[in-house]
Amino acid sequence: MNDDRAALRHLAWPFFEERHRAMAVGLEAWCGEHLHAGHGADVDAECRALVKALGQGGWLRNAVAGTALGGAAEVIDTRSICLLRETLARHHGLADFAFAMQGLGSGAISLAGTAAQRERYLPRVAAGEALAAFALSEPAAGSDVAAMQCSAVLDGDDYVLNGEKTWISNGGIADFYVLFARTGEAPGARGISAFIVDAGLPGFEIAERIEVIAPHPLARLRFTNCRVPRSQMIGAPGEGFKIAMRTLDVFRTSVAAAALGFARRALQEGLSQAQSRPMFGGHLADLPLAQAKLADMACGVDSSALLVYRAAWQRDQGQGITREAAMAKLMATETAQQVIDAALQLHGGRGVRSGEIVESLYREIRALRIYEGASEVQQLIIGRDLLKNG
Repeated sequence: MNDDRAALRHLAWPFFEERHRAMAVGLEAWCGEHLHAGHGADVDAECRALVKALGQGGWLRNAVAGTALGGAAEVIDTRSICLLRETLARHHGLADFAFAMQGLGSGAISLAGTAAQRERYLPRVAAGEALAAFALSEPAAGSDVAAMQCSAVLDGDDYVLNGEKTWISNGGIADFYVLFARTGEAPGARGISAFIVDAGLPGFEIAERIEVIAPHPLARLRFTNCRVPRSQMIGAPGEGFKIAMRTLDVFRTSVAAAALGFARRALQEGLSQAQSRPMFGGHLADLPLAQAKLADMACGVDSSALLVYRAAWQRDQGQGITREAAMAKLMATETAQQVIDAALQLHGGRGVRSGEIVESLYREIRALRIYEGASEVQQLIIGRDLLKNG
């Protein structure tokens, strides 16, 4: 399709290598064959099916590190996961979610897990045989991670977990959770540790399933004297906050890429609607106001793409991207909201009809401006970095 070729045009940019271009073209073809707009009422079942399909297609290999463990490379390639998320999001929001959670949920194991932990979990994640989750947020500790209250107390060879986690993606369907809890080695962020918690442990319950405007598996988790073997700790005691931030550093840019994918689809839909919708004896696209709207949308998409792939390229060169990743996430998510809103406006009343692509995109984009660091947090990160480093 011409729309698909237009969406792949940026692959010619110097940020990418031939392997990235080949992967993106292959994924585009796979999406056209395996993904279809919308999803059924049983979102849990569809997520499981999507993870299995992504694993069988070989795409989840890019979400884990270590070729001997099923990964595509020894380290996670940021440009690859960004291209994957952009393309999946453009085709199917839930497919993007399924891919992203396999990476985020197992990322700490890729980065800091022991050999035994990596061998036990990563091959199953890459194959789509085990669903992963990342359990960081709490009812009173979202953006302020250091305010975490969920505790883990050492008792013999086990840590005993007590507390709650909330807004946990894949909550209720994950096979394991990378969970962060206060172990008390020091005040604040320095007293947090990371654990792998298998689903079904005694004392671990799904306290609530959370419904949101774009249906995804979400839950509140509760731990009551839940015993986790000491061997399930990731890294050393007190290193959990650092591990969480390293994990988010890998995947934050990919959130921006998903937003870019949503925005690209919205631009495609808006352009098609403007060209086909009759208006005043011609078509909507003949009107200067519509042309100006489309121009603003296209500028926003390309601006976001440049920031996303600058940050991804820079990280793959081994450089720090604190400011660059924050800029990419802030710009791409906020701009995608504007582009999608404009596309919906071009559709008129049809745009708010349930089941329309632009209506689905409108619901999908809203959460991306909050999770993995709200827009306001990204502004703080950028501002502080500017003040510190100029």
